[in-house]
Amino acid sequence: MTQEEKSLLIKDLCARLPYNVIVKWNKNDNPFIPDGKLTINNLKEVISPFYNVMPYLRPMSSMTEEEEKEYLLFSLSRNNTECLDWLNAHHFDYRWLILKGLALEAPKGMYK
Repeated sequence: MTQEEKSLLIKDLCARLPYNVIVKWNKNDNPFIPDGKLTINNLKEVISPFYNVMPYLRPMSSMTEEEEKEYLLFSLSRNNTECLDWLNAHHFDYRWLILKGLALEAPKGMYK
């Protein structure tokens, strides 16, 4: 993983911390999900050694019609930061990390 990819991934993970993002941490080939969620309390444990940390994210194409309507209505009265917060809260991959091999596609129903 390049330094640029690490920086992008860390930036993305930090923005998702308040929204209980689930990660796969492959240390010695043992998958690990810290307490089921990545939090500010266990971020250092997971990120410091940087062993193949990959968040589970939803592709933008998985947005339902209901979510599209909700997002459009939400975005009409909000600024860009709040719109990104909404995407983070719903675990959407707006940075295309899945395509870059930096994230895994979340199985349907993982984030309910």
